[in-house]
Amino acid sequence: MPEKRDYYEILGVDRSASEAELKKAYRNLAKKYHPDVNPGDKEAEIKFKEINEAYEVLSDPQKRQKYDRFGHAGLDGSGFGGFNGFGGFDFNFGFDDLFEDFFGGSPFGTRRRQKPGPRRGADIKYTLEITFNEAVFGTNKEIRVTRLQTCGKCSGTGAKPGTSPQTCRHCNGTGQVRHAQATPFGQMINMRTCDVCRGEGTIISDPCDECRGSGRQQKTSKIKVEIPAGIDNGQTISLRGEGEPGLRGGPPGDLYVNIRVQPHPIFIRDGYDIMCEIPITFTQAALGAELEIPTLEGTMKYSIPEGTQTGTVFRLRNKGIKHLRSNAKGDQFIKVNVEVPKKLTAKQKELLRQFADISGEDAFEQRKNFFDKMKDLFQ
Repeated sequence: MPEKRDYYEILGVDRSASEAELKKAYRNLAKKYHPDVNPGDKEAEIKFKEINEAYEVLSDPQKRQKYDRFGHAGLDGSGFGGFNGFGGFDFNFGFDDLFEDFFGGSPFGTRRRQKPGPRRGADIKYTLEITFNEAVFGTNKEIRVTRLQTCGKCSGTGAKPGTSPQTCRHCNGTGQVRHAQATPFGQMINMRTCDVCRGEGTIISDPCDECRGSGRQQKTSKIKVEIPAGIDNGQTISLRGEGEPGLRGGPPGDLYVNIRVQPHPIFIRDGYDIMCEIPITFTQAALGAELEIPTLEGTMKYSIPEGTQTGTVFRLRNKGIKHLRSNAKGDQFIKVNVEVPKKLTAKQKELLRQFADISGEDAFEQRKNFFDKMKDLFQ
């Protein structure tokens, strides 16, 4: 019979290796030589047996102590003889952990479920519509949110006051039960949600009559929301801890308030800048004028020069919207449009004809340049 290899050598660790180092080495090697990864590979099968045997001994403090003192002779025949199943080794040993690493779940498509513990509450989304000015200058709003809240009568336990949930005896509080299943490769362990406590790990024999054992109730609450100056349409305000309460002592979720800003009748927003269009008369454009301009803080006087063309844009610095995280402000842009009268009296028409005769083509530079270019184009 060939001499057995040293267990430390099989796992590739020092004799002083810690429990964590042993486990890490075992998992890495088990992944590499697992029969499911190497179907039909007899050499990989033998190495996998050695790896399991070595780890089975070295992970047990008493067996490891005996092995360190007396070697293989100190194990009293344990080792390969202590294994069963496929080819003589135990597939159950460490298989849940190994399968989780391999395939992201447990055998037969089930995932290992951790012992029930605190769970964070759900987040809530709310859409709040505000006016343009409220977005620009900021405001405070009070909203009504319907959400699950901790039952005030049982303090969230779900049990009738004076009683408490009991540990499920079927799963011993783990929320899951182990089922052994025979396969061609040996015995495999399938973890299933406990059907007695439904995975909670506890049973409420005398539920609270207020929340019917759920520990939570639907209630409508008033929540104050501070709208910062400069917020824009589509932005979100997060209120930490204002979501639904957590389960089993877990933290509450958050409330996300999505802002919808109503359009303004005059101003159009572009980031922190604003723009408005102002109609002016032909006379104002030709002679220049002092206009009354609307701004976010009210009206102001602004002079336009003579000869202002339609579509000209003027800039008012720092007359825009305050930045969210600083005192800087955007700008305001004013676009002037020359309004041509649609209905003229006979006198007005006559005066305009006289103006055209007196002015001649040279008075209208853009018109003169356009027709000069057209002449050149068709000569």
